Amino acid sequence: MSGFTPLSPILSRSDHQVFFMCPGCQYWHGVNVEHASRPRWEWNGSVDAPTFTPSILVRPGRAVDPSYQPEEGDPPEVCHSFVTDGRIQFLNDCTHALAGQTVAIPPFDGASS
Repeated sequence: MSGFTPLSPILSRSDHQVFFMCPGCQYWHGVNVEHASRPRWEWNGSVDAPTFTPSILVRPGRAVDPSYQPEEGDPPEVCHSFVTDGRIQFLNDCTHALAGQTVAIPPFDGASS
């Protein structure tokens, strides 16, 4: 993947994806908005108040470190949300602390992964 190109304080682009920082997972979530491959999301084109459809379901694993091994009985890590008008609505099946809450997309600082 190539480097990130800032689109606004809250969105960046790389290849065919648009990325935003997820405050629940503490790292970026990217959605395919251009490439014909699936999955693909519709985007309203706004860089200040983006809407992506359908919902975004991310199962990133229990840690960014690929060598991390979950312990038996650990629940799967899930981030499931709708992004509408620049706000993230975290659904109740999220396994992070923001489950059931709606928050603004935070600034994209480009420093995390």
